[in-house]
Amino acid sequence: MRNHLIALSLITVLGIGQAAAAEVQVSFQEPEKFTDIRPTNDTRSRYQQRVQTAFEKMFNDMAAQMPEGYQWQVTITDIDLAGDVDYFAGTGGQALRIIKDVHSPAVRFSHVLRDQRGEEVLSGEERLRDMGFLQRISRPSARPEFEYERVMLNDWFTKNVQPAVTQHAAVTPKTAH
Repeated sequence: MRNHLIALSLITVLGIGQAAAAEVQVSFQEPEKFTDIRPTNDTRSRYQQRVQTAFEKMFNDMAAQMPEGYQWQVTITDIDLAGDVDYFAGTGGQALRIIKDVHSPAVRFSHVLRDQRGEEVLSGEERLRDMGFLQRISRPSARPEFEYERVMLNDWFTKNVQPAVTQHAAVTPKTAH
């Protein structure tokens, strides 16, 4: 019984199990002009929708790691997926996305993150490119679609957003006198 109480106390102190999630709004500015969201075996519109859905999920997953009540607005202005579409690589004229280090993933976006009181925590225009994306250790067959882009965004989030949120939360809330 004592061990259960200690575990419950740690869960409460560390905030484990709390439903912490910021709200995120992701928009895409002229996705038809993005550098590379070319499909291999799908229509351009369906593939574009699949890419947008995947990026919305990536940002939602990151927002789930932030405190409840935070508002994050993200406008994606360009995506350059890892690899390049080769229309002659496949058999029978089937296009394939060929992954080489010269075709690194990149994404450009602007964002504003606000806390529960509407105060700006972080904002900016980001230009991310992961030149070392192929240096990561993983089995190619186990790699989900858009995995290189997800890892790139998660690295940026861990290095930039999480510290800003932690630092902001450490500051005493402003009160009106």
